[in-house]
Amino acid sequence: MSDTFFHPISGFELPRFAGVPTFMRLPHVAPDHARFGEVEIGLIGVPWDSGTTNRPGPRHGPRQLRDASTMMRAQHAVSGMRPFEAARCADLGDVGPNPADIQDSMARITAYYDKVIEAGILPLTAGGDHLTSLPVLRSVAKKSPVGMIHFDSHTDLFHSYFGGMMYTHGTPFRRAVEEGLLDPKRVVQIGIRGTMYDEEDRDFAKAEGIRLILIEEFHARGVEDVMAEAREIAGDGPTYVSYDIDFVDPTFAPGTGTPEVGGPNSYQALQVCRALEGVNIVGADMVEVSPPFDMSGGTAFLGMSVMYEILCVMAGQVAARSK
Repeated sequence: MSDTFFHPISGFELPRFAGVPTFMRLPHVAPDHARFGEVEIGLIGVPWDSGTTNRPGPRHGPRQLRDASTMMRAQHAVSGMRPFEAARCADLGDVGPNPADIQDSMARITAYYDKVIEAGILPLTAGGDHLTSLPVLRSVAKKSPVGMIHFDSHTDLFHSYFGGMMYTHGTPFRRAVEEGLLDPKRVVQIGIRGTMYDEEDRDFAKAEGIRLILIEEFHARGVEDVMAEAREIAGDGPTYVSYDIDFVDPTFAPGTGTPEVGGPNSYQALQVCRALEGVNIVGADMVEVSPPFDMSGGTAFLGMSVMYEILCVMAGQVAARSK
């Protein structure tokens, strides 16, 4: 019999409402676990929202995402991909933040991801607010800058908030460019919309060569055309994927801190992930799911469905490399 340690528990073996919820019912493999070094894709929770400037709550996201993930099954319905057979996947647990100290929390997150990257594991993160991406990138892009495909209604490229606060969920990618973690000419941000304070973030994007695809262009061109350009911008170099759930219209994803109307529907939310096929993904995240505003749990279920789509692409990538 083949080793099934890294396979999730089937709903045919244990009802989905029973048992300890891990991401997609995978085994929990902490960094001190004997089989940590065998993991190829690690799902990680970062329950932290100290960078939030509006409605708080994403610190509770990983727990609700785990619960929603019990509905994920072994095979993708369209591609036929069986990600848990294509790659050894595991729930690596949560990074314990310091909710009273942003800098200490970021240091803790980066230190945890250093262990993950050093073990050769591809991280798939459940946040947390969008500032989470910065300390993760400090580990993922430690050796050299990476490209990024970013789905969001906001650029998160602002210089600062409240007269000099440099670290919020509206600033992570400004810091990442300044720190040399992102190659701005290999960064594309898709779905940008909503009312604005001013043009500062967009001016920065233009000056640095970051490609912004506003929601009007997204709807006019369609998923296939937009994602073809995104893949071209990313090229074949290492690329990070960051997915803010507020990319999706709040009709389909109301449980988030800063919703913006006029976004994609839930099907388009999945389509853009499927179109990541061929991108050299070195890490990805799903952020800003806020359970206090997600009474039905539908936002978390959509968020986890997006994570499953990204996981399938990453698992295919791992399988291709092992041939």
